[in-house]
Amino acid sequence: MSDSVGDPTVVDLIDDLEAIQTNLESEATREQVDEAIATARRIGTPPVFGRVIRGFDRADLTEATVGSLLLGIPMFVEGGTNEAGSYIATRPLAMIVTIALVVGLTVGIIYVADIQDVRVHEPFFGLVPRRLVGVLGASLLTATAMMTVWGRVDWAEPWFAVSQILVAMVPMSIGGALGDILPGS
Repeated sequence: MSDSVGDPTVVDLIDDLEAIQTNLESEATREQVDEAIATARRIGTPPVFGRVIRGFDRADLTEATVGSLLLGIPMFVEGGTNEAGSYIATRPLAMIVTIALVVGLTVGIIYVADIQDVRVHEPFFGLVPRRLVGVLGASLLTATAMMTVWGRVDWAEPWFAVSQILVAMVPMSIGGALGDILPGS
């Protein structure tokens, strides 16, 4: 009955049941359809939380990029990002700690915090999760592109530019991880 494109939903089922109900003559049958509609409404749509998440596709990459942008845009316009980047550029231990923070926060949000049931699916080299690479890659590429386009980094000094991008990636990796897993795809 339903003419919707794609996979049917509970809403499609309810619409179909309501259409059937209008043509029923028996009161008992109409009550049965009412009960079926009530059950379908209780089922509703699947929850955002509690889904099992597998794989990493274009939709996930898009969600990670949008999440990165949401937390990254303030970093692009804030001068403190460049100051912190210049600071860690001259301190190798601070650079290593920042890299560990970016990776650790991303792993923690996606796999440890138990916000969603995220499964590792077909890891690169049998070890590196595709989702982790995708979220970190989206954050890195977005930070590099935006900071370059907006003139926030000077590529005449590449080490300082990379350090400043790394500082912007701290919140961007958080946004990317949350943007990817919260919609539950």
